[in-house]
Amino acid sequence: MAGTDTTRDVPKEAVVLVSGGLDSTTVLAIAKAEGYRVNALSFRYGQRHSVELEAARRVVAAMGVERHVIADIDLRAFGGSALTDSIDVPKHGSAADLQADLGQGIPVTYVPARNTVFLSFALAWAETLGASDLFIGVNALDYSGYPDCRPEYIAAFETLANLATKAGVEGMSRFRIHAPLMTLDKAAIVRRGLELGVDYSLTHSCYDPTPEGLSCGACDSCLLRLKGFSEAGTTDPIRYATGTAS
Repeated sequence: MAGTDTTRDVPKEAVVLVSGGLDSTTVLAIAKAEGYRVNALSFRYGQRHSVELEAARRVVAAMGVERHVIADIDLRAFGGSALTDSIDVPKHGSAADLQADLGQGIPVTYVPARNTVFLSFALAWAETLGASDLFIGVNALDYSGYPDCRPEYIAAFETLANLATKAGVEGMSRFRIHAPLMTLDKAAIVRRGLELGVDYSLTHSCYDPTPEGLSCGACDSCLLRLKGFSEAGTTDPIRYATGTAS
């Protein structure tokens, strides 16, 4: 299997970024299916709600991951994003409205340099574990246009990882950044996850949940998620706020 060290016939270690959302949960399932011993990494980064971290804990427990670290970073100290600052999360009436808006610039839900920060933490942990493989759930098709979700970004970070670490410079390890969803749309991601037995009812994707933790159904993330389930020919199992599609 991809994640097996044949010289020792034991699973290789991998660090997997887990947000509790649809994409990262699918990537977690892929890493496990490929035979890696998963070390899950989530972040309390100053986001305006804790619902996604609760989802991350559920997902990790359900998939039998033994080691899950939640690291604390205060990106709210900088703000600059609707996810970490007092800025309204944009809402859309439908997926068609969202698609019309995409490409009109990077939305305010972009958190400055977030994936770079997250991958840097993952790289640091991987080096202490002696792991060479990092997994992240970015994709460049059904997404909001964030600059740190593109193939060239992932390739550049992989180069950095091998230049900026003791393990890379001394040749002890060759780091690889795995982004297995990069070229998939949301429907294909949903199908892949279902093939692997992912329970998407445990996940959370919404940028602006209700006080009760229900997904709003109108932010970028909700609409892309709903579009994916619809195009995959199945129903999203999570609950949405009253009056929204489900």
